[in-house]
Amino acid sequence: MSVKIEVIKDKILSDNYFILRNITYDLYRNEAEAIRHKREVYDRGNGATILLYNRDKKTVVLTLQFRVATWVNGNADGMLIEACAGLLDADEPEICARKEAIEETGYEVGDVEKLFELYMSPGGVTELIHFYMAEYTDAQRDNAGGGIDDEDIDVLELPFNQAMEMVAKGEIRDGKTVILLQQLQLRGIMGE
Repeated sequence: MSVKIEVIKDKILSDNYFILRNITYDLYRNEAEAIRHKREVYDRGNGATILLYNRDKKTVVLTLQFRVATWVNGNADGMLIEACAGLLDADEPEICARKEAIEETGYEVGDVEKLFELYMSPGGVTELIHFYMAEYTDAQRDNAGGGIDDEDIDVLELPFNQAMEMVAKGEIRDGKTVILLQQLQLRGIMGE
């Protein structure tokens, strides 16, 4: 299918923390009549996420932190359990994933495996997330984790089976984390 886009208006509504744009465009599909769309697009940059797992202990390392957007949307205390993640800024995706692992969880990982790249909310957010997994050992613990600057992150080391039960019960509701845990399960890395 061939698609042609003609931008009518592209206006920046906010450039506070990230960029919010109002875009009006005509979409032509198969050289047919134009369909006019008016959308707001939130550009927060691209990111990387990494799930740390220990095959021998059958555990995963996750984080717990306050997420204001979830609080606004009904998460009573705003706390969310997640795989560590962050924005790329000027880093390459793997470098970002490694940096986030040590800053948020305290683990300096060795080999990492890149899984894929996904758009998590393509209807209005530009962000492309790079997904990674890495095995960790207790000996790789460099610091207590917890994040940097204004971050207040708790580090959770959970049995893998418990994490999967928490997904089923709705206690882990972060999309990237659920995808990573399911990848670990699909690959049979943690056994049955």
